[in-house]
Amino acid sequence: MFDEDHGSPAAAVFDALGGEYEKAFASSAAHRRSLDRLLGELAPGSSVLDVGSGTGRPTAAVLAGAGHRVLGVDVSPVMVEIASRQVPDAGFRCADVRRMPLEDGSYDAVCVYFALLQMTRAQQTELVHRLARALRPGGLLVLATVPLDVEEFDGVFMGQDVRVTSFATEDVVALVRGAGLTVEWQQNVMFTPTHPDARPEPQLFLHCMRGDAEPAD
Repeated sequence: MFDEDHGSPAAAVFDALGGEYEKAFASSAAHRRSLDRLLGELAPGSSVLDVGSGTGRPTAAVLAGAGHRVLGVDVSPVMVEIASRQVPDAGFRCADVRRMPLEDGSYDAVCVYFALLQMTRAQQTELVHRLARALRPGGLLVLATVPLDVEEFDGVFMGQDVRVTSFATEDVVALVRGAGLTVEWQQNVMFTPTHPDARPEPQLFLHCMRGDAEPAD
């Protein structure tokens, strides 16, 4: 959940949605399957960066509850406040991850659940490459997005005006591979958020691994 800076339209959208976002996506079986798979892959006490952490549920809550060291980052101050209250065992930071220093090889896993959609394609590409470099060799990137071939599309999301940019499925896969990651698992589903203004949307879940070599710039 990111845009150019704090107080931006995207931050305002998720400030306004607050806990409604969590309720709308709480029934996502695909998200739960993805988290269960990640839990089975992580060593005890792993370091995990949760990009676009929202209310902290389910991602940070599930991972921290399993004993992992979780840092959630979100541009929405309202979301960060809710997450800090709901998931006290994780740390949360109100920041734009595109400007946040990321040390190479510093995380065992990075989760990016639906956090790219309000960035341009160039920004998404640059961020995925940075996140790949932030993984230790053998580290995992979990990425979920809405795989549509759209660029700066003006739409409505749960009653809020949003501008969305994304890639088709094959282009998302090419993006993570171009960042030096291997796709270990992929799932495409259709999901309808539990909200009166929501519509069915395609969703793509990828679990990717960094190899021993340095990811490409």
